[in-house]
Amino acid sequence: MDAPSAADLPARSEPRVQRVLVVDDHRTFAELLARALCDEPDLECVGDAQSASSARLQVDLLRPDIVVTDVDLGKDAEDGIALTRSLTASHPDLLVVVLSALADGELVRRAAAAGAVGVVPKDGSVGELLDVLRRVRRGDLVLHPELLSFLLTETDRSRAADDLTPREHDVLELLADGLDARAIARELGISVHTCRGYVKSLLVKLDAHTQLEAVVAASRRGLTRVGRT
Repeated sequence: MDAPSAADLPARSEPRVQRVLVVDDHRTFAELLARALCDEPDLECVGDAQSASSARLQVDLLRPDIVVTDVDLGKDAEDGIALTRSLTASHPDLLVVVLSALADGELVRRAAAAGAVGVVPKDGSVGELLDVLRRVRRGDLVLHPELLSFLLTETDRSRAADDLTPREHDVLELLADGLDARAIARELGISVHTCRGYVKSLLVKLDAHTQLEAVVAASRRGLTRVGRT
């Protein structure tokens, strides 16, 4: 029997290109990021907005997969956190990454509570931001190492850790170290599917909607120390 030719073999499906909307009141930054996105084979900038109201219209019209928004939208009465809250409420499957030139623990907590899946310093490299976008589309937690220390300043031990299983504690601590699901699975010797099951359980028990919010909640309750060394 002759070996099948390349034309006879089923074509491998290519990963779907992720559609990104950029929200920033600084036109130059938005244009630079848009160009960088369009140079990537798996990412595409579908538009940009300079205000929260414009961003909502663009999301409804363009249906992006990911929104990247600056927390400071200049003279707009609505900041990037409020925009994140409204977008994640009206579009539950939308992923929102928040950028900030000046980040602190309170900003991280507010962004997480609003439904952001990542918080990234605005002064980082374009390459780092592109890596963040690829990670969040896999459902991974993204909190820049420079921001991890901000979560150590407050703890809230009002809830005990008794509800978490030992394995959930293991997963939580590795999430707090910034590892994604694949890295955690390798570290613990479990499948990625099993790891994601533990993450989902943690979200329920910590009353969180994203991995980032779960780590913030756990840190405030004294269940883990973020960025342990």
